[in-house]
Amino acid sequence: MDAKMNAIKIIVLRYRNCDTSEDSSSSDDEWNVLLFKREKRKHRPRIQNYVDNVVVRYMGHDFKSHFRMSKATFQYLLEMLRPYLTRKTKGCPMIPASHQLMIAIWKMATMDSYRSVCDRFNVGRATAVRAVRKVTRALFLNSSTFIKWPTGDRAIRVMQGFKESSGFPNTIGAIDGTHIRIDAPKENHVDYINRKGFHSIQLQLVCDHRTLITHCYAGHPGSVHDQRVFRQSEVANYLNDEEKFPADSHLLGDAAYEIHQHLLTPFRDNGHLTEAQNNYNYRMSVARVTVERCIGLLKGRMRSLLHCLPMSRVALMAEYVITCCVVHNICTLRSDDIPEVITIPPALQECNRAEENLQRRQNAGGVAKRNLIMHTLL
Repeated sequence: MDAKMNAIKIIVLRYRNCDTSEDSSSSDDEWNVLLFKREKRKHRPRIQNYVDNVVVRYMGHDFKSHFRMSKATFQYLLEMLRPYLTRKTKGCPMIPASHQLMIAIWKMATMDSYRSVCDRFNVGRATAVRAVRKVTRALFLNSSTFIKWPTGDRAIRVMQGFKESSGFPNTIGAIDGTHIRIDAPKENHVDYINRKGFHSIQLQLVCDHRTLITHCYAGHPGSVHDQRVFRQSEVANYLNDEEKFPADSHLLGDAAYEIHQHLLTPFRDNGHLTEAQNNYNYRMSVARVTVERCIGLLKGRMRSLLHCLPMSRVALMAEYVITCCVVHNICTLRSDDIPEVITIPPALQECNRAEENLQRRQNAGGVAKRNLIMHTLL
């Protein structure tokens, strides 16, 4: 009996050893396959050392043509954002802060896809997306430093600037809106279709005579009318705050806005305008061309705004657009100009100018002020 039991034990042990050997062999084969796939993914062909071997050799004009800003402005941004782009705790190594900023600026300033950006800077998609997110978040947090409503002596200089360039008095800013194309959102995508038939979000800008943005408001769906966007913005509340409009100053808007004592609009051209009214409209258009040029400069520098935004989350789109405005202001404040100005076609710029469907309230103070300025411009 004992001999029989011992024989059974030996057979079981042999079976277990054989089974373990087979499992081990199978596991090794699977592990080798995974390693092979990882090695294949790791060695995907990309441009090597683009920053170290190419970017460092760019002359001033070449650097600016690629990154839409001078080397000095880039260095200024790098020093300002370095604390946000450096990990404060130990962990996985990060790419240098300068590389993160280059990736983000390249993505904002060009219409390249993430695949193209990753190949150029030799990083994975997750790394590139994370770099863009970090930079846009950091700049958004500093937006109040560079986008400010004019007050005090600065407000006086703005009014003088508009007066010298157009002859229009007491103008503290020009206001207008533009559409930023996006891919169809997963939820409520119909709300984002504007009158031209594509999906977009809206950006409302106020700028001074130097095309410096003094207020921006972004994120409303493309189907919303400009006046409704305006009513939801802080600027609508500013109209009732005399401190925001010193010396009885005002904004200049187009016919999509309701007239107000601090927001003047042109006379509606019904074919029977008087000489004084035509002269008023002409002077106003000369002053308002500043905000149209501002939008052209913004999209000419941050050319990703000319194409679909490189993101699918609606919650992040407004932050990205505001960040582009911050970069525009930093370059403007540093006199870092670009030669190209993108001309926005009127049909595209005025997607929501349906005056005939807008019930207007004639503000008595605004009408009286417009008539007074009309006569002083003669």
